[in-house]
Amino acid sequence: MQDTPAFAADDTLVVAGRRYRSRLLTGTGKFKDFDETRRATDAAGAEIVTVAIRRTNLGQDANAPNLLDALPPDRFTLLPNTAGCYTADDAVRTCRLARELLDGHKLVKLEVLGDARTLYPDVVQTLAAAERLVADGFDVMVYTSDDPILAKRLEEIGCVAVMPLAAPIGSGLGVQNKYNLIEIVENAKVPIIVDAGVGTASDAAIAMELGCDGVLMNTAIAGAKDPVLMAHAMKLAVEAGRAAFRAGRIPRKRFASASSPIDGLIG
Repeated sequence: MQDTPAFAADDTLVVAGRRYRSRLLTGTGKFKDFDETRRATDAAGAEIVTVAIRRTNLGQDANAPNLLDALPPDRFTLLPNTAGCYTADDAVRTCRLARELLDGHKLVKLEVLGDARTLYPDVVQTLAAAERLVADGFDVMVYTSDDPILAKRLEEIGCVAVMPLAAPIGSGLGVQNKYNLIEIVENAKVPIIVDAGVGTASDAAIAMELGCDGVLMNTAIAGAKDPVLMAHAMKLAVEAGRAAFRAGRIPRKRFASASSPIDGLIG
C-alpha cells in the first residue's frame, strides 16, 4: 500500500501555471507578531501567503519590521490582496502598488468589499476591477460570493482562480452553502478555493471533500488560542479532505449495510 506522501506527489495545485504541493493558503494578518506569523505559516505547510498591501510593511517603512524577513519570497509565493478596498479604482490602484513594491509581481488576490459589517463582496465592482486587472497583465485570484453564475463569469474574464466565500469573513460559521460550492466546482476549469468562513479543521475538510481545490484562511488560525497548533490541524484537515474527495465516499443510505456479508456463514 502506498504511503501518504506517494498519494500527494501526483496531486498538485496549479495556479497561473505554477505547481504547489500545499492546498492550504494562509493569511499573514492578525498574529501577535511576525515571529508567530512565520511559525504558524510553517506549521500550516502553506506555500502561498496573502499580504494586505495597505496594512503590512514590505519595505515601505525602513524603520519597522518587514514581513519579507519572516516570510522570504524565495520560500513563499506572496499573494498581495486588496483588503479594505470598496471600489474598483482603489483595488486596481492597490494591485499596481503591489507590483511596484514587489518588482513586477503579477499574482494578486482581488477583493472589493460592499459592506463594512459583513465584508460581503461588491460583485459589480469586483467584475469591473477583474476586467481591468486582467487587461493590465495581472494574474487575478478573486474573492467573490457563492453565486455560480458570477463565478463562471469571473473565470471567463480570465481570472486564474475563483475564491467563493463559504460564510462571511471571520465568522467561523463553516460551510453554509454546500450546494452552491458544488455547482461552482463542477462547472469550473480554474481552481476553486474557499475563501472565508472556515472556523475549525472539520470546516476545511468539508470544503475539500466537496471538491474545492484549496482553502484560504487567516482568522481561523490567527484567532485560535494556539495559532501554531491550529495551523497544523488545518494542514492535516485539508490533506484529509482532499484524499477523501479523491477516494470517493460511499453513498448515503437510509438503512444499515453490514460491513461483513452474511453469505457463506456457517449456519
